[in-house]
This record gives sequence, C-alpha cells and structure tokens, in this order.
Amino acid sequence: MPVLTRKGAATRRRILEGAAAHIREYGVAATTLDDVLARTTTSKSQLFHYFPGGREELLLAVARFEADRVIEDQRPQLDELTSWPAWRAWRDKVVERYRRQGGLCPLNAVTSHLGDGSPGTRAVVTGLMRRWQSEIANGVRHMQGVGEIDPAVDPDRAAAALLACIQGGVLIQMSTGETTHLEAALDMGIASLRARAFPTA
Repeated sequence: MPVLTRKGAATRRRILEGAAAHIREYGVAATTLDDVLARTTTSKSQLFHYFPGGREELLLAVARFEADRVIEDQRPQLDELTSWPAWRAWRDKVVERYRRQGGLCPLNAVTSHLGDGSPGTRAVVTGLMRRWQSEIANGVRHMQGVGEIDPAVDPDRAAAALLACIQGGVLIQMSTGETTHLEAALDMGIASLRARAFPTA
C-alpha cells in the first residue's frame, strides 16, 4: 500500500470503520459497496482509490481490522498478566467481550465469506492467533519469573492450550448464545496453570 497523507489515511480509516460497522449490524451478505458509500459519505472514486480491488479487498481489510479489534478489546488486561487477580480480570474481560458480541463473530463472518482457506484470510487468522498466543505466553513467563508457575511449563504450549479453550468456548457460544462453556474452559485452563506452582524445596 502506498504511503498515505494524514487526510488520506483518515478517509481510508473512515471507509474501513464504516464497512466494519455495517457488517456488524447487517452481516456480510447484506453489505454492498453502495451501503458503505452511503454510510461513510464517500464517493465511489474515493473508495476505489483506497481499495482498488473493490468489495473483496475491502472485506479483507475489514478482516484485519476485526482481528486487531480482538486483541485491543482485551487491553489493558492482556498486557498485565502479572498476578492471579490480574489473570482473573483478563478472563472476565474476554468473557464480557464475547457476551457483548453475541452469536455473530464479525471476523468469522468475513473470513468465511472470503473463503477460510484463501491465502489472505489464512494470513489474517494465523497472524491473530500468533499475536494472541504470544501475549498470553508472556504472562505465563512473568508468572514463572515470580515463582507462581513451574519453570518446567512450556509458556507457548500453555498459551496455545488457553487459546484453544477460548476458541472452543466461543464456537459453542455462537451456537447456543451462552458463555457457560467459555467460562468453564477459561477457569479450568487458568486453574491448571495455578496448580503448576513453582516446586518448593
């Protein structure tokens, strides 16, 4: 992407945020370029200037936007996994995020529409999972450093397991409308880490 002026970046951001908001309200199938133009008071020439690939390019940008939003919605708690109360606060933040989201996952909706196996969508989802796992793993490492988790625990595998707990719980929540399984999965995953305390002499 060429370097944008401040005004150009703001215009592109306005189009992107408008498209994401419309998709959240009406779904991908019901969102047309005309809807985005009307919502963002943007001309067609402007939209194609910033998204020359049209609707598909815009949708892929929305997927990246929603992936970033997954991480940002967990801050600052995700950055502060430095005590067990802090882990609990992060757990509550995650549950509340998905409770608000309800049965529609905007990221899943967009990537499914584009094709889960396409290189673009795979890169978005893989990038999100790597970032998310890395941040959780940093929290595990901190807890190892203060003697709250056994140093023998592999932080990356522990983070991967917690991430799988979240994704499984969210998948069930999308089908049932309930966060019960998400909460249980997170509680058990964190409890498992607490059980692996630094061994005493």
